[in-house]
Amino acid sequence: MALGVTAEQDELRDSVRRFLTDRAPISRVRELMETEDGIDRAVWEQAGAQLGLLGLAIPEEYGGAGFSFTEQAIVLEELGAALYGGPYLASGVLAATALLASPDEGARRDLLPGIASGEVIATVAFTEDDGSWDPAAARLAAVNTGGSWRLDGHKSFVLDGGAAGLILALAVADGALSLFAVDSGAAGLTLATLPTLDQTRKLARLTFDGVPARLIGSPGAAAAVIDRVLNVAAIALAAEQLGGAQRALDMTVEYTKVRHQFGRPIGSFQGLKHRLADLLLEVESLRSAVTYAAAAVAEDSPEVPVLAPLVKAYASDTYFHVAAETIQMHGGIGFTWEHDAHLYFKRAKSSELFLGDASYHRERLATRIGL
Repeated sequence: MALGVTAEQDELRDSVRRFLTDRAPISRVRELMETEDGIDRAVWEQAGAQLGLLGLAIPEEYGGAGFSFTEQAIVLEELGAALYGGPYLASGVLAATALLASPDEGARRDLLPGIASGEVIATVAFTEDDGSWDPAAARLAAVNTGGSWRLDGHKSFVLDGGAAGLILALAVADGALSLFAVDSGAAGLTLATLPTLDQTRKLARLTFDGVPARLIGSPGAAAAVIDRVLNVAAIALAAEQLGGAQRALDMTVEYTKVRHQFGRPIGSFQGLKHRLADLLLEVESLRSAVTYAAAAVAEDSPEVPVLAPLVKAYASDTYFHVAAETIQMHGGIGFTWEHDAHLYFKRAKSSELFLGDASYHRERLATRIGL
């Protein structure tokens, strides 16, 4: 398994970081928090049309750039560091992975090019009102009437559900899990934006009332597809969490260099040195785990089902710990709305819960290794 970093990957990281610094700084993130969908369309179009980030891991035959998940993980890390709130995770990872994992070649050719270019924002509607990430908890009903499928029920906590033009919904057809594509403008589909702790990420509740849908693949064949999506998404989110943890740590180190107390920088105090060293060890350990897991996804390794819950659990614990320590070590200013520390803390908490918290993933890991 190739774990080294190439010159091209370094260039990719640098270009994405420059792009986000110039076009999506934290000041712009704060402005977009107050909007309904949280998307700067000009930035989204530039990321797709000029930089090719949206289709980075989509094969060229479907309009993408044809790179691997290793490169996509680098992009996700930088997006997490910048607290980017656009629908990259929803569209470029969740929806794209679902289509690539499906055996439906027609759906891939029809739907992936729009996702790769950014012209279509897509998402996966998985959880329902109970918030469970267990596929067996799906209750959205799919009924075949006269050769066409219709959906009835609800989906909740749908990432970027309010902005998506294409929704891939997990539903139950004849007692088995199936995947359906739904146009956001379809008759009978209504949405409500949900209040969130992390205002940089938008969630929605979707109501399906006889909504016409396109079956992806065959009826009852979505279990394997969704399993793949959840595994890849867990590692993708861990890459985001790594980026956020690293940026929060960097922010803290810089502050301890300039904040003086008793005539010297507080970073020179032994107590803070030890705490910062512990955080560095956690972040670097997470970096190693994410790098290995991303390479495993890129090579379609059989280790992925075990690595996904392991990495997600560790990433959730690490990011939350680093973000909490960032606030503490910034002192009184770290608790204020004006400081960016609280934005990383809220993203850390929301990322911990999205796709299931650390305890949930440890239980998944234990089950998968036979404990």
